[in-house]
Amino acid sequence: MTDPVNHTILLLDIEQFGRRDDVEQAFMRRMLYSVLHETLRSAGVEPADQRLEDRGDSVMALISATVPKSRLLHALINETPTLLHANNRLAAAGARVRLRIVLASGEVAVQELGGALGGAVGWDLNQAFRLLDSTPLREALRHRDGPCVLAVSDALYQGIVRHGHGGLAPEAFHRVTVQGKEGAFPAWLHGEPAPGTPIDIPPAAPAPAANAVPQGAPEPQGAPATFQFLGGTPTFGGNLIGGNQHVVSGGQVHGDVNTGNTVGGDR
Repeated sequence: MTDPVNHTILLLDIEQFGRRDDVEQAFMRRMLYSVLHETLRSAGVEPADQRLEDRGDSVMALISATVPKSRLLHALINETPTLLHANNRLAAAGARVRLRIVLASGEVAVQELGGALGGAVGWDLNQAFRLLDSTPLREALRHRDGPCVLAVSDALYQGIVRHGHGGLAPEAFHRVTVQGKEGAFPAWLHGEPAPGTPIDIPPAAPAPAANAVPQGAPEPQGAPATFQFLGGTPTFGGNLIGGNQHVVSGGQVHGDVNTGNTVGGDR
């Protein structure tokens, strides 16, 4: 097995593939690969930068991390639906293809097995397949008129989409929770979720306390305050300090200073 290498993970799955007969399935698989190849071509992905694995009703593409993910997202958002629409116009109603699509990224190791196809393994890959098969993605496609639905991993959203790289619109993505075998995790759905799907709102960063010391600033010192009077009658809050005060040469007050009220008697 090779050492894990960072890849962009692209997964495409045909909706309700198992309900079609063999002839329809064969036609739909040809359309799936045609749409995939045209999408990758439009994104500028060279054959040397992609590794495809067939999964029957779905296909996995491992793409070199050197290919900009924003370019792939633009192709998936704009080109893929157009390609599917053009192909479906020529297909019989029972052979039209609708796709669930996932784009993620992460570390993937490849283990070639003699006489077998495939062998990619990795935590990030597993999570991408959990997202591909998730309820929010399935329900979103079921409630849409369009031919496909796209979701991206949280890491890809935070690193690419959130910053608007390549002109992407972060507000077009909605945060959802996916229940995987290893626990729940966040993902981002392009377009509106299906009715009834909870939309997660990321918690806002807590506001700093009013008296918080900025990071890196020196801690405030607890030195006692010193008052200096240069003649006249000192008042505090509009009230006169009456009575005898203990004052030393230089006009510095030592001991307690009473403020806010007129004070008489000894101090």
